[in-house]
Amino acid sequence: MIDTRTAPYAAFILRLSLGVLFLAHFSLKFFVFTPAGTAQFFQSLGLPGALAYLTMTAELLGAIALILGVYTRLVAIALIPILLGAIVTVHWSAGFFFTNANGGWEFPAFWIIGLLALALVGDGAFALKPSIAKK
Repeated sequence: MIDTRTAPYAAFILRLSLGVLFLAHFSLKFFVFTPAGTAQFFQSLGLPGALAYLTMTAELLGAIALILGVYTRLVAIALIPILLGAIVTVHWSAGFFFTNANGGWEFPAFWIIGLLALALVGDGAFALKPSIAKK
């Protein structure tokens, strides 16, 4: 049974934690690897360098939207392809465990599950722009 008194706060914690994770992931690309370095890495994978800038923009805007609770369900679903791309291009060949060299696909897969759960459960408490109007 779902406790309707606390479920909105659980969704808020999930939304906030996923948003902070995307903000941290963006920050790593922006401040540590730099946008140009990230573009070079994407190119080394055979991807267009411009995709790195698109990915960083999506991570930043998605993080902000999740943290603030703006169209949470839509944003959660929209961020999943980034993680699928990371699994396919970088992490799959490293195996399952994220502690493997180049990080396995364990963490991005779990991150996708968290986004799917958030898309199903909804915005949670303190959302600025709920995905679906409340009755």
